[in-house]
Formats: sequence, structure tokens, C-alpha cells
Amino acid sequence: MTSILIVEDQPKLASLLRDYLLAAGYQPSCLSNGLEVVPAVRAAEPALILLDIMLPGRDGLDVCRDLRSFCSVPIILITARVEEIDRLIGLDLGADDYICKPFSPREVVARVKAILRRGRLLEKVRVERLVVEPDHFRATLDGVELGLTPVEMRLLFTLANAPGRVFSRDQLLDRLYFDHRVVTDRTVDSHIKNLRRKLDLISPGEEIVQSIYGVGYTLKL
Repeated sequence: MTSILIVEDQPKLASLLRDYLLAAGYQPSCLSNGLEVVPAVRAAEPALILLDIMLPGRDGLDVCRDLRSFCSVPIILITARVEEIDRLIGLDLGADDYICKPFSPREVVARVKAILRRGRLLEKVRVERLVVEPDHFRATLDGVELGLTPVEMRLLFTLANAPGRVFSRDQLLDRLYFDHRVVTDRTVDSHIKNLRRKLDLISPGEEIVQSIYGVGYTLKL
């Protein structure tokens, strides 16, 4: 069974999410303290993490940052902070999605299914020195692995499938989030910034993902 880690300090909410995920055919486990998350993921990496931001021990955003330093497991942030800046900070740190309290457990299950399904639908693409293999969750530039998050993987896969084509932010959002949620253009900009940083670590100074002013983004190699 597909394992899902729920990190939530409200026992009733954690139990509710666990019951809905069990009913959907997943294998959920629960943690309630932010200090427990990194050791647990290092010991047994789940297929996806539902991570509350407000946690005892360690803040969920700090936990997310640490997780992204060694793994690319999909992360959905659970937050009571509805301000846009908090959502964007989470995405900057490598989260793949967020959901705001109060929410429907059915919506959470739908988000989990969508993220895990998207990872299975993609195929390998090669553009010059760049290889993107979403099925194996691997992307390399000059033979060096990029260490992308699932959202960054889908973003790079989209651009690499049509090198030279300019994608608008709306077009990229449609490919990143299939559930038609309301998100801002800055969401794409945030992911692009993270993707560029990882590409630049391997090929400094080469603008592989280029901005076309007033239009969007394109991949050039």
C-alpha cells in the first residue's frame, strides 16, 4: 500500500484524515511533533507527506526546508494561515501544494490522489544535455542530478517537452495544478526561481530557463 505521513498535532483532525486515507486505500501514519518528522522520513520515506505548519517542537516550514535538503517526497502543507505570503513561503521551501483550514477531508484525499497520479503519467524527455525522467523521479543536467521537487519536475518536464516554446504563466499553472484552484502568477515565479537555482548550481551563468518579458518562460539549451 502507498504510505502517507500525516503530521498534525490536533488528534481529532489527524484521526479524521487517517480514516479517510485508509478508506481510499492508502497506508497512513501520524506524527504530532515537528521534531519527529525528519528522523521518521530518513528511516522510512513515505510516498507523500501532509504537513501542518503550526506544530509543537518545530515549525512546519522549518521541517519542510530540512526535508528538501535530502528528499523529494511530495509535501502538502496544511495551514490556518490564509495570507498569500505564507503560502508562497511554503512553495519557496519546496512544498508541492497547500490546503487551508477548515477543509473537507475528501478534498485532501483528492489532492493526494492528483499529486501521486501526476507523477505516474509522465515519460522521459531529453533535450541536449538535459534528461527528465519523471517516472523514475530523476532529472539530470550534464549527468548531474538536479534534486527537484515534484512540482519542479512537472515544470521542467513541460518546458523540456517543447524547447523554445514560450509558455505563459497560466499555461504553466494548468500543467502544474490540474484541479483548477485559484493561485497567483507569483506561484509560477516562485517555482521558476527554485528551478533556476538548481540548474545554476550545475551550469553557472547559463540561463536555461529564460524569461520573456510580458509573456512567460521558455527553455533554451
